[in-house]
Amino acid sequence: MKNKYSLVACMILLSFFLGCQGSSLSKNFYQDSCPQAADIIKSKTLQHVAANPVLPAKLIRLHFHDCFVRGCDGSVLLNSTANNTAEKDAVPNLTLSGFNVIDDIKDAIEAKCPKTVSCADILALAARDAVSAQFNKPMWEVLTGRRDGTVSNRTEALENIPRPSFNFTQLKQSFASKGLTLHDLVVLSGAHTIGIGHCNSFSTRLYNFTGNGGQDPSLNSTYAEFLKTKCKNLTDNTTRVEMDPGSSRTFDSDYYPILLQKKGLFQSDAALITQDQSKGIVEELVDQNKFFTEFAQSMKRMGDIGILAGSAGEIRIKCSVVN
Repeated sequence: MKNKYSLVACMILLSFFLGCQGSSLSKNFYQDSCPQAADIIKSKTLQHVAANPVLPAKLIRLHFHDCFVRGCDGSVLLNSTANNTAEKDAVPNLTLSGFNVIDDIKDAIEAKCPKTVSCADILALAARDAVSAQFNKPMWEVLTGRRDGTVSNRTEALENIPRPSFNFTQLKQSFASKGLTLHDLVVLSGAHTIGIGHCNSFSTRLYNFTGNGGQDPSLNSTYAEFLKTKCKNLTDNTTRVEMDPGSSRTFDSDYYPILLQKKGLFQSDAALITQDQSKGIVEELVDQNKFFTEFAQSMKRMGDIGILAGSAGEIRIKCSVVN
């Protein structure tokens, strides 16, 4: 009996140890190894944002797409090789950009602290700093200590990244598979308050929603006519449209009243008001202070998805290739 209790005690201790290992991000992870890291990342990011005002939308999307495949491990930054097609070459990622910015920041970091700061942490911090530029203060906390993954696969990107055509059930399942709640889904979708959408991501809603040439009845008809002046047909894969008309470079809560007016650009946006519970969250987030508070919390949770820590993964010297 004594041995039995000893075994149980050991199992409890092991479980506790493993649980702690699974959440090892911290506020000041680089305080001793590279105390300049956060300042270098912020300075470089702000330089790039000043030169390219649409960068915040690009970097937060890059961070999102990274975290939804293998967790926040920088795998979206890896290039394809002769023997492997990487995530960045999967269809959902072909319109991603900002890779050059992360590479530039990484070069600056390596010059000061070689082989110390992960590409995954650089991406998480740069996304936050880019969006925060307009406020002159950090809009959410980014804990650090992630390590970089060594695997990047196109098929996994196709399987894990939520699509603009997803309905409510598909969206909810996608986020739940990453440990995120319905509330996180609605809150994180608010990132669509900045950036653009390509016509081929939503044009079926204009020209062939039913499969017989019909228009999506859930889309505001006046807005649909406006979109048709931009996206002339189903084959247009180059034209881009603001996701938040009139303020697509300003991070605010405008996305939510737009949804309630049935002007969400993607089917996945419109899906958020098809259920009472999610619509209720949308109505709450019209309040900008509420949105900012909730967004900060959900971004922190997203940044913790599937992290590699300790001896797992590696610290890449270049973000586009494994060591």
